[in-house]
Amino acid sequence: MRRLSIPDDVTGLELDKAVRQELQSLPKTLAEDVAKNLVMVARLLDEDAPRAYEHAKVALRLASRVGAVREAAGFAAYHTGKYQEALAEFRAARRMSGRPDLWPVMADCERGMGRPERALAMAGEPEVQRLDKAGQVEMRLVAAGARRDLGQPDAAVVTLQSPELASTAVHPWTARLRYAYADALLEVGREEDAREWFAKAVEADHEGLTDASDRLAELDGIEFTDALDPDSEEFEEEAEADVEEDAEVSAGSEVSDADFTDEDDPAAADDEPRA
Repeated sequence: MRRLSIPDDVTGLELDKAVRQELQSLPKTLAEDVAKNLVMVARLLDEDAPRAYEHAKVALRLASRVGAVREAAGFAAYHTGKYQEALAEFRAARRMSGRPDLWPVMADCERGMGRPERALAMAGEPEVQRLDKAGQVEMRLVAAGARRDLGQPDAAVVTLQSPELASTAVHPWTARLRYAYADALLEVGREEDAREWFAKAVEADHEGLTDASDRLAELDGIEFTDALDPDSEEFEEEAEADVEEDAEVSAGSEVSDADFTDEDDPAAADDEPRA
C-alpha cells in the first residue's frame, strides 16, 4: 500500500481524546499510522480537500472497522463532491457509533446527488429531535437549501424563520443562519430585508465563515478591486504612471558636461590664479 508523506510534527496525539480511544482497539503501530493520517485529513480538509481525501483512503484501508475513520472518510469524500461515497461512509459511521449528529450532512449528500425531496423527508424524521441545537439549525439550513433546489424560494424563507434566527445571542452557527436567511430573502426580491440580515450576519461572523460583508457592500453599490490584479484598470493606470516617472528620472540623470560651469567644478576652482 502506498504511503503518503506526513510532516514530522504530526504525532497523532492531536486527535480528540474520544477518537484516540476508538483507535486503541488496533495494534499500537497501526493505530499510530491511522491517527497520523486522520490528523492530516483534519489539517487539509478546508485548504486541500483532494489531499485530505487521499489520507482518508489510507486510514480507511488500514482501519475500516473504526467509526471515526469511516466518518473522516465521509467528510473527505463530501468535501470533494463525492456525495454517494460520502453518504455510504456516514451511514457506516452512524451504525457504528449510534450518534445522530451526522443526520444533517447525510441529508445534504442527498441534495448533492440531486435528490432534494429525500433531504426534505429526512428533515421531518424523528431523528432530528435527537440532534442538539447546532444539529437542528444545520438541518434547517439543509431543508431550506432543498426548498430552493426544488424552486420554492418562498418556502425556503419560511423554513429559516425560527427562534434561533430571532435570537440576539451569538452562537457558532448564528452567522451562517443569518446569511442563509439574507440570501433567501434576496432571491424572493426582498432586497432591503436582505441587506438588514446580511448586516446582522456580519455582526456575528467573527471567524469570517461567510462573505456577508462583500454581499452587503454589493447591495450598497460598493465595488472592491484588487490593486495587484494585472487586469484591473487601476493596475494599468499605476503602471503607466510608474513608467512616466521613471522616464522623467532617467531624463534628469542624463546630463552632459556642458551643463556644468567651472563654478560647479571644485578642481577647476583650484586651478584659478590666486590674487
